Amino acid sequence: MKAMILAAGLGKRMRPLTDSLPKPLIEVRGKPLIAWHLERIARAGITEVVINLAYLGHMIRDYVGDGSRWGLSVHYSEEPEPLETGGAIVHASGLLGHEPFVLVNADVFTQFEILKLTTPELRPEEMGRLVLVPNPEFKEIGDFSLADDGVLLPCGADRNFTFAGISLLRPSMITSYPQRRRVFGLAEVFRWCISRRQLTGLFYGGLWSDVGTIARLEALNFHQAE
Repeated sequence: MKAMILAAGLGKRMRPLTDSLPKPLIEVRGKPLIAWHLERIARAGITEVVINLAYLGHMIRDYVGDGSRWGLSVHYSEEPEPLETGGAIVHASGLLGHEPFVLVNADVFTQFEILKLTTPELRPEEMGRLVLVPNPEFKEIGDFSLADDGVLLPCGADRNFTFAGISLLRPSMITSYPQRRRVFGLAEVFRWCISRRQLTGLFYGGLWSDVGTIARLEALNFHQAE
């Protein structure tokens, strides 16, 4: 199994920090965000990682290198411009292969252990499994609802949760999407699969944060010091 880290974003809401530093290299609790993800990927027994690069990508490459310090083999998918989440996967398809892979947004911070996502394997009818978390304070309405059998549903009034930015996906989910194009987001692919009852969810109630603003970054580091 392989993993992919989405690391090509511009991080506009984190300026001025991201004027000279890509968001995955911003430090949370003493180390860059991307380092936390690489450690957890390695602990899950995954050895091959694909990282997509665009904005200040050379800095990420310089920091991560070949991944050997984490016991990983890292490959890079260079993008001439950010292709959004769906376009990034299509662009990296030659590196990802045909087996299910773990996808992680570089700009989240969590203590979720990836091994809980990869076991058991996806069932034949599952195109993907998404980690869901309670809706944070800044997001009153979630992304998806969760049926009693674990199948993802469109967001409803009951049991609606936020997508954690961590998932286990079949590459064919994206490459077979009929509306795929050069630049597009995964959210529309998820909605398409949900309409076909092909996605499931895994709830996680532990530490998780979308490090999307400087205020959230400061909160994470402040609570560590308490």
